[in-house]
Amino acid sequence: MKTAEFLETLDREGALLAAAADAAGTGARVPTCPDWRVRDLLRHTGAVHRWAAGFVAEGLTAPRPLGDPPELDGPELVSWYRDSHRRLVDTLAAAPADVECWTFLPAPSPSPLAFWTRRQAHETTVHRYDAESARGGAASAIDPDFAVDGIDELLLGFHARPKSRVRTERPRVLRVRALGADGDGDAVWTVRLSDEPLVATRGTSDEAEVELAGPADRLYLALWNREPLPRVTGDPALADLWRETSGV
Repeated sequence: MKTAEFLETLDREGALLAAAADAAGTGARVPTCPDWRVRDLLRHTGAVHRWAAGFVAEGLTAPRPLGDPPELDGPELVSWYRDSHRRLVDTLAAAPADVECWTFLPAPSPSPLAFWTRRQAHETTVHRYDAESARGGAASAIDPDFAVDGIDELLLGFHARPKSRVRTERPRVLRVRALGADGDGDAVWTVRLSDEPLVATRGTSDEAEVELAGPADRLYLALWNREPLPRVTGDPALADLWRETSGV
C-alpha cells in the first residue's frame, strides 16, 4: 500500500473512532480492552497521535516519552481527541517526503514519513474497533489488503523486537494464513519461535506445528487480541502461547 492510502485510512478511521466514542459515552466499558473505559481509550490514542505528530513536525531523531493527556472527560475529551487526530493527519499530509525523524520498528519502511503514516493507520484502526465494541452494533469493515499489511507489520516488525514475549524454550514453527487475501490464493507467513525474538517470513513451510487461519480482517483483529482466532489447526498449546504472550 502507498503512503497516501495509509493517510486516507488514518483520516477515516480516526473520524469513526471519535463518532463511536461519542455515541458510547466516555464512561462506557471497552469489551476488547477489559481494563479500559472509553475515556482511557481516547486519552491513550490522542496522546499517541500527538506524540507521533511531534516526531514528524519537529524532525526529532531520538525517542521521547509519551506526553500526559489532559484531565478532560465527556464531550470535551472527544473534542480533544478529534483535535489530536486532525493535528496528526494534517502534519503527515504537509510533511516533506524526505523528512528525517525517529522510528521504532526493525522492519524497513521506505521513509520515516511512510513509517509513521502506516503505523498510525493501524494504531487507529485497532482502537476504532475498540471504540465500536464499546458502542455496540456492527463494526466498520477493514479492507483485506490493509489487514494483510497489518499482519506483516505485527509479525515482521513488532514481534521482531527484543521486547516481544513470544518465546519458546525449544524451536517451534507456527504458520499464519489469511484466506483468499492474495489474489486468488492466501497470504501466508511462517513464524519461527525460539528463546530469541521470533523470525517471520512470507511463505509457507511444511514444518509448521500449528496454523492460525481466517479471513484477513478477522485474523488481523485476532492477532492483535481483539477477537478469538478464527481457526486453529494443529497443536492448540502453541496457539495458546500466542494468545497469552503476544500482547503489544
